[in-house]
Amino acid sequence: MNFNIKPKYDKKINKSDLVKLFWRSIPYEHSWNYERMGNVGFAWAIMPILKKLYPQKDKFIHALKRNLELYNMTPYIVTLPLGISAAMEEANATNEDFDETSISAVKLALMGPLSGIGDSFFWGTLRVLATGIGTTLAIKGNVLGPILFFLIFNVPHFIIRYYSTFLGYSLGSNVINNVENSGMMDKITKYASMIGMMVVGAMTQEMTSVNFTTKIGVGKSASTVQSLLDEIFPGIATLVLFGITYWMLKKKLNPLLIMLIILVVSIAAAYFKILGA
Repeated sequence: MNFNIKPKYDKKINKSDLVKLFWRSIPYEHSWNYERMGNVGFAWAIMPILKKLYPQKDKFIHALKRNLELYNMTPYIVTLPLGISAAMEEANATNEDFDETSISAVKLALMGPLSGIGDSFFWGTLRVLATGIGTTLAIKGNVLGPILFFLIFNVPHFIIRYYSTFLGYSLGSNVINNVENSGMMDKITKYASMIGMMVVGAMTQEMTSVNFTTKIGVGKSASTVQSLLDEIFPGIATLVLFGITYWMLKKKLNPLLIMLIILVVSIAAAYFKILGA
């Protein structure tokens, strides 16, 4: 990797900081949660760098909160956005004119595309290959089966995870330098925010299911409310649920309380056969 970069801001992050970032990224999903997904793992991995960049307590807390925003990423390549974020935090800490909102915007914009690539390679290709080789030997009673499965999957995983840390930091440094020189930061922040919101919206539609089982009509001509809604406006139920949830968040309700409300209402609706699987 080429670290002989001369950006406009002062360099504070060194190789040992990035190595520590790599090691701390490994338990990224150990604290995965339904409220903000991988945010705790992301913040914990980058925390030592934030402490180094922001020695003032108030600035450190502000930066840590920024990195506790919702985030979800294939764990095996999470070091790439971590490295980019580290470079952007470094620029923010040493350049008063840096737009800190661009840090969150770029993170969100990368979340969908990188996860798609990571899932396709690690879950869709490498895991299948490792499983095929490992199980072929294991069903014959060969102890190499589980060992080869472990090695085939994890050796590429850790190599890619390690070098992605440095690649992300290097890319971030180069991009920031070029962007600041060209004056395009405002546009990048705007478009990255738009892409990020689209990713979050797509995740909401993909991960949320509402199915009304109540029937309208009699006999064979009866149709469920859900089928009628799908013909008129597919996904409208999910959109309405999202709107209600957003309204409750705007009213400053605790996200855990919102989840409890949705759970109770869903159980009651299923009991009275209004909703179903």
